[in-house]
Amino acid sequence: MTTNAKLIDVLNDLIQINNDRIAGYDRAIVSVGSLDIDLKTSFRKLADQSEGYRIALTDQVIKLGGEAAEGTTGLGKIYLAWMEVKNTFTGDNRQSILDSCETGEDAALKAYREALASDADMSAAVRQLIIAQQAELKEAHDNIKRYRDLNEAVHA
Repeated sequence: MTTNAKLIDVLNDLIQINNDRIAGYDRAIVSVGSLDIDLKTSFRKLADQSEGYRIALTDQVIKLGGEAAEGTTGLGKIYLAWMEVKNTFTGDNRQSILDSCETGEDAALKAYREALASDADMSAAVRQLIIAQQAELKEAHDNIKRYRDLNEAVHA
């Protein structure tokens, strides 16, 4: 596999992971209670964040001469975590939604760690893009965790 092909595969995995994240948060927006304006706003922001990531990663794939992935990861790295999120939404259970969203964020962070640890030859600019996105994902994870912990404390 050529150097560019390996990197394109890594970037396409991240594109699909962000597509999973968008789909997960879109589903979460629909599933939270109508009074959960704070969560709906946060989830929309996080879906939009992943849309921005997807666009930036797609630009890099195109610059490398590749074709950007579409769709989600199927049975891949983050899909199962987001399926847990989707399967949780049978009612307006704020705690289970937040638990599942945190699980999805954990899976996204893991995928970014794996991308950075891959043997694909990355330019400094691409590595920095992935690191910057990973740092923002960590912040998003921590915010979801704070929501989860606060909700748990209120209902304990």
